[in-house]
Amino acid sequence: MRFVFDTNAVVSAALLEESTSRRAFDHALDRGKLLLSSPTLIELYEVLHRERFRKYIQEDEARRFLAALLRQAEWIEASIKIAACRDPKDNKFLELAVDGSASHIVTGDKDLTGA
Repeated sequence: MRFVFDTNAVVSAALLEESTSRRAFDHALDRGKLLLSSPTLIELYEVLHRERFRKYIQEDEARRFLAALLRQAEWIEASIKIAACRDPKDNKFLELAVDGSASHIVTGDKDLTGA
């Protein structure tokens, strides 16, 4: 199984140990491969380092989380360009999923789920 997690799902997994996102994240690490690309990692880094998250995760913890994620994830350089989402910033997750042959996209974003 090959998994793409959107930024909100990864942040939830990092901050909330009992969250559904964390359970999905741990499942993905145990039973499959997480896929990352430059655009998805950059957004994740920026979000985890926002000041408003300091009360939930310290900067050094965020760095350790990202380093562990990088060690376990498969790096994909997406070459395909997709323009299917209402918010163009979400297209990077679809591009990663297609180029990385993902079997699952983990998200609560309706643009990515098609709901």
